[in-house]
Formats: sequence, structure tokens, C-alpha cells
Amino acid sequence: MPEMYFDVRWPDGGIQRCYSPSTVIEDYFTVGAEYEVADFLERSRTALGIAGERVREKFGFYCTGASGQLERIEETARVRAFPAGAKVTVEALLDADGSAR
Repeated sequence: MPEMYFDVRWPDGGIQRCYSPSTVIEDYFTVGAEYEVADFLERSRTALGIAGERVREKFGFYCTGASGQLERIEETARVRAFPAGAKVTVEALLDADGSAR
């Protein structure tokens, strides 16, 4: 499967590199776009859920990399407790080798 990464900047300026086992992320995020934290979380849940299911369809097991990444995203949002309206920016969409998509 064509895995990829997406770099996000949280409202406090922290950068997080996120993993996806599928390019479906490109259907949910755009480089340079800002998403309110709640919207970013919902898009992440949907996209990483689809990515994990694509792995299941191809290999017969759900991708723990996708579910683990979602847990890290949700943990970041929970621990940092951003105020309502705070936005996450998608800084980059990257191929597995780190080159920009």
C-alpha cells in the first residue's frame, strides 16, 4: 500500500508528523489549509479509519499503525486542551520517502 505522512501544526505551534498507510489522507486534508481542532479530529478519524480498512481488505488485518496514529492525534488534542475555534494547519503531505506530494 502507498503509505504517506502528513505534517500538522497545532494551535500552540507544535509540529506533529503523522502516518497513514494509505493516500486516502489526500481526500481529507489540503496542504496549507486550516481546520478547527474538532473538524481536524473528525477528518482524522474518518481518513485513518478508511486507511486501516484498506489494509484489512488487502492483507486481512486492520492496520495498527493507523489506529495508533489516531490515538496520538487525539491524545495531543486532549492533553493540550485547545480553546474552541483553535485551528490546526496541514503543513505538508509527504510520500513515504519524505518527498512532498
